[in-house]
Amino acid sequence: MGLEKQVSYKSTNTYQTLNSYKHTTKNVWLVFHGLGFLSRYFLRHFEILNPTENYIICPQAPSKFYLGEDFKHVGACWLTKEDTVLETSNVLRYIDEVFAQENIDPNTNLIVLGYSQGVSIATRWLASRKISCKKLILHSGGIPKELTPKDFTHLDSTTQTTYLYGDKDPYITQA
Repeated sequence: MGLEKQVSYKSTNTYQTLNSYKHTTKNVWLVFHGLGFLSRYFLRHFEILNPTENYIICPQAPSKFYLGEDFKHVGACWLTKEDTVLETSNVLRYIDEVFAQENIDPNTNLIVLGYSQGVSIATRWLASRKISCKKLILHSGGIPKELTPKDFTHLDSTTQTTYLYGDKDPYITQA
């Protein structure tokens, strides 16, 4: 059996934004897509929001793969069960850089949304970085087992939290 080793290197990734961040912006959305999405396609779901008041930032999951057997469409994945701790660290550092690059005014309403696999990234980032937000929207995804309510005590009591899931969703445990 071979010996697994580790190397550190610098990596570059993309992310998408929608609308312009300017003085009329009231809400900044940080949105995390689900398994099999690309950020540019996930962003389309936010086009209905008022563009003068809403600025949307959509990070791109780093691991891309072909969807289906025809190798025509590409999707992406945030994490797998393989090297989860290491990969989580890498992904969270990437999110930190995206957030720093955008240089968001702390007085702007931050809305964090995770969809499907993006729920695990959104909650891990908020919990580990002690980020406060005005709204937290978790849609059709599970909160990682390692997180507890104590990990979110930094959130203001006025933070609106919404957890959406289907009652027949095979991937969701009892909320």
